[in-house]
Amino acid sequence: MNAIPVLTIDDVATLDGVLADFLKKAEAELTVVIDRGGNVISQYGDMTVMDVTIIAALAAGSFAATRELARRIGEVEFNALYHQGNGSHIFMNSVDDETIMITVFGPRTTVGLVRFYSTGTAQQVALLLKSLQKDGHGFSFNASDITAAPIFADAPPAA
Repeated sequence: MNAIPVLTIDDVATLDGVLADFLKKAEAELTVVIDRGGNVISQYGDMTVMDVTIIAALAAGSFAATRELARRIGEVEFNALYHQGNGSHIFMNSVDDETIMITVFGPRTTVGLVRFYSTGTAQQVALLLKSLQKDGHGFSFNASDITAAPIFADAPPAA
């Protein structure tokens, strides 16, 4: 699994714009983009609806469990999950191999509308995250840079 992408202020603004547009069109309350490990990458909307961190972790677990169910019936995964409640509902869809989008919505919209707009939004989010992986904003990691030298060794006395 890849690390959580490094987001600049401009990246966050772009991602927020995509998510805000989605929420407006779908008439949903909150959307959260997470990695498959349950780490929150971005969130937009009414954060008072739920504890985003806990929901992200549980959604990642739910996606992992249903991936195994899908595998048992010959599918790679179910790319969307829907949980219907009495007043609030959750729709989760796959953005890419590493990312999931969670949408919380109530009775003022329908799962069909949320699903319809989430498809295009997921594609936009995937493109943005893919571009971040390519350019990395100047950040890079090379495992050969790691040494076994002590970090806090006493410095030699100055001459």
